[in-house]
Amino acid sequence: MKEDVSIRLLSRQIDGQDCEETELLSMGTLEMTEKGYIISYEETEATGFDGSTTSLEFSDGNKVVMNRRGKVVSDLVVEMGTKHHCAYGTPYGEFMVGVNATKVSSTVDRNGGTLLFHYVIDVNSSYVGDFEVSVEVKPSNGSSSGIVS
Repeated sequence: MKEDVSIRLLSRQIDGQDCEETELLSMGTLEMTEKGYIISYEETEATGFDGSTTSLEFSDGNKVVMNRRGKVVSDLVVEMGTKHHCAYGTPYGEFMVGVNATKVSSTVDRNGGTLLFHYVIDVNSSYVGDFEVSVEVKPSNGSSSGIVS
């Protein structure tokens, strides 16, 4: 079952002393699957990934799989207790990154909720940054999408 939802995504990137925060307000879908849930939304020019669709698949509060398809292709696996090497596409090219989860939790059910995941990224074993993502989904009320930052 797939439902229209409003999405508030707060992303924080911490690199040493610097912290960059972006908030995305968008419409998307919440799909209940046999294994858990999938949140999907369209990226915008403001995020640098316009023309792409991002989906977040999760089930047990232990693992999130982020797939981005369109002008860029990315596949990140954020899983507690396991380091994953993933292809990460940007408008400037694709590269392999190491992904270590530090927190994964979800209160999402068919009525909405919040998905939280924190992870560390490295390239060639060199630290890139800590990332914190909070995705709040609510039943759709007809709002339009936008970016706040």
